[in-house]
Amino acid sequence: MHNELIFISGFLVFIIVMLSLDLGLFAKTDRPVSTKKAGIMSAVWITMALCFYVLILKFGHLLHHVDSFADLQRVNIQNFHHLKLNANDLPGSLQMYRNNLALEYITGYVVEYALSVDNIFVMVLIFTAFAVSKKHYHKVLFWGIIGAVVLRFIFIFLGAALISNFHWILYIFGAFLVYTGVMMYINRNKEEEIDPDNHKLVKLASKYFAVHPKFEGDRFFIKIDHKKLVTPLFLVLLIIEGTDLVFAVDSIPAIFSITKDPYIVFFSNIFAILGLRSMFFLLVNIIDKFHYLKIGLALLLTFIGLKMLAANYADRIGLTTGNSLLIILAILATSIAASLLFPKKVRD
Repeated sequence: MHNELIFISGFLVFIIVMLSLDLGLFAKTDRPVSTKKAGIMSAVWITMALCFYVLILKFGHLLHHVDSFADLQRVNIQNFHHLKLNANDLPGSLQMYRNNLALEYITGYVVEYALSVDNIFVMVLIFTAFAVSKKHYHKVLFWGIIGAVVLRFIFIFLGAALISNFHWILYIFGAFLVYTGVMMYINRNKEEEIDPDNHKLVKLASKYFAVHPKFEGDRFFIKIDHKKLVTPLFLVLLIIEGTDLVFAVDSIPAIFSITKDPYIVFFSNIFAILGLRSMFFLLVNIIDKFHYLKIGLALLLTFIGLKMLAANYADRIGLTTGNSLLIILAILATSIAASLLFPKKVRD
């Protein structure tokens, strides 16, 4: 338990330090985040995620304080890894466990990172609908990311507890993902619109807060005549949080199809979320060019949902974690390549 506590505490401290550095280094500027800076930060976050992959590959057994074959077998059964362990070869079994853990982590990271792109589509709509200045995007996204980390933590460990006690809930998750994927494909060409005045969260917030009618720089709150009011920028933050909550309903079950280990789900989720903000600034001006990505994400969700429904037979039909990762990468690569090779026709 001691090693497990150090592992998790170290990860949480890392998140706090990185977010503090981000707030100190980038939030003070009053200019929009450049594509160059977004590219550098995206590369940094991806590199850190890959370094964490190596860390799990080397020390993943410390995550659940595994130091004996009995511990390893317990974790193997508890988290549904289905590994064929050898009681006479503890070092080899531990290496097999670490390899599998690292593969589950990186697969979950790729899935979450890919699904985050759909979140970016909606974020662009929100900022455009509320006419938010580009120089304020960073602050809204920064605090939105912090809220997302907290919400994901709650959702993930609640989901893990449900799966542990009610294994059949995985089939509900699977059916839901298939339904979501099919509906995403059907509605892929539907124009999404956001009405700032009639948005449900705006109406809800207006019932409990006094809302200032205009933006006041990058401030979320303002005091007028000793009365505290929320600004439209705070309403945008609320909608961003609400949007992430909706997307979490898709992405978290999707990762539970890959691994049932709540820590691995959490790590992969958080690294993808932390890289979401820089990816937003990298893609915000070119996101429309990837018009086939919606189809790719729809296929991705459908595939993951079907894999979850066929969980008892996945390994028998070749849907191992490694093969699943290859299929996921192939779906994403094909949708991106198709978007670039066959650009969307501009209507006159």
